Amino acid sequence: MKKRWLRSLKPFLAFTGGIFYLAAASPAYAQESSINAGDTAWVLASAALVLLMTPAVGFFYAGMVRKKNALSTITMCFIVAALVSIQWVLFGYSLSFGPDKGGIIGGLGWAGLAGVGQAPNADYAATIPHLAFVIFQAMFAIITVALLVGTVVERIKFSAFLIFATLWTTLVYDVIAHWVWATGGWLRALGALDFAGGTVVHVSSGMSALALAMVLGKRKGFGRNTMEPHNIPLVVLGAGLLWFGWFGFNAGSALASNGLAANAFVVTNTAAAASTLIWMLLSWSHGKPGTLGVATGAVAGLVAITPAAGFVGPVAAIAIGAGAGLICYYAVLFRSGRNIDESLDVWGVHGMGGIWGAIATGFFASKFINSAGANGLLFGAPRQLLIQIVAVLVVSTYSFAVTWILAKIVDAVVGLRVKEQEEEVGLDISQHGERAYAVR
Repeated sequence: MKKRWLRSLKPFLAFTGGIFYLAAASPAYAQESSINAGDTAWVLASAALVLLMTPAVGFFYAGMVRKKNALSTITMCFIVAALVSIQWVLFGYSLSFGPDKGGIIGGLGWAGLAGVGQAPNADYAATIPHLAFVIFQAMFAIITVALLVGTVVERIKFSAFLIFATLWTTLVYDVIAHWVWATGGWLRALGALDFAGGTVVHVSSGMSALALAMVLGKRKGFGRNTMEPHNIPLVVLGAGLLWFGWFGFNAGSALASNGLAANAFVVTNTAAAASTLIWMLLSWSHGKPGTLGVATGAVAGLVAITPAAGFVGPVAAIAIGAGAGLICYYAVLFRSGRNIDESLDVWGVHGMGGIWGAIATGFFASKFINSAGANGLLFGAPRQLLIQIVAVLVVSTYSFAVTWILAKIVDAVVGLRVKEQEEEVGLDISQHGERAYAVR
């Protein structure tokens, strides 16, 4: 009995030993006079705003599912913050932004954040501590994985979700983040523009959602039983918090408290407003201006402006937001007409909104807004539009294909779906042993 108990401790001791090794390998931190207090404060505040977006996604999604699955939905979003935070420190940041390996991936030289300290890294942000950049980027990884919850609600095993989320973050998100944002990444070297995550966050999660939904299959009773949202005010609360947090998402991506951050702030709000109005008008033309549609339209506009926020002005933001409202509205109708149970339209809103935003950047980008960026088609540079299309095609294909493979592997090893009876009872009870709402 004693030997068996000791054997059970071996994995824990090995993991703990590895943590201590990484901690010992990390050099002492050194302060640098080049740090700007205002820039650092803004980026840290923005990181906190982006973190707020993850529980906001939980509220947004939870309101759209049936009452018996509300707690499960929020829990999956919440646990992602813990899971990805640890992955990011141990090796995720190093794979994403570490010293380049052939333009494809970062090495493990920064595993455990070894060599990453309080001094700035000029390759990414010259006026803030490297650690500030690390935590800001961690929040992007977290929210991207949380978006995938919208496609698996009401039928995935919690244990399977944890395994899949870890694999997906490592093999999809970290790889694409390196391609697009890291020094040496091949799409960055090609000249692809993605100010705050249109391709890295939204195209990757949207296309992955479609693949995951196809492998996971439809919810029991889909197309026959009513699956209307159980709490639309909760959806609006989530959307409102997302709109608020998105200012950190986009304006924080300037990585400084400067004019570019102010521009990103203004165009973010403008695009969200334009998309909200267009979605309202479209839904009104098909019946009534539903509250759920208005909230979804706001998110679509926020998604679409994300890649362009640091490269376009307010008038272009109106066009991008209006285009998002139109494209995402009909993408959602298209998906539902194909009888595909991509439950909460991650593909229709984030995937298609991200694709439109990335391509629109190739139209509207201007060096007048950001001299470090590029001019788009409307400013005499058609090549930029072609580069944006290449980036969208590559990220879409890679995300879909790798997600399909990972989902198949996890399904074969542990099974993705809960049992039919557990799905009928609801995941709140069957997976967590709790109810979102007390029975009186």
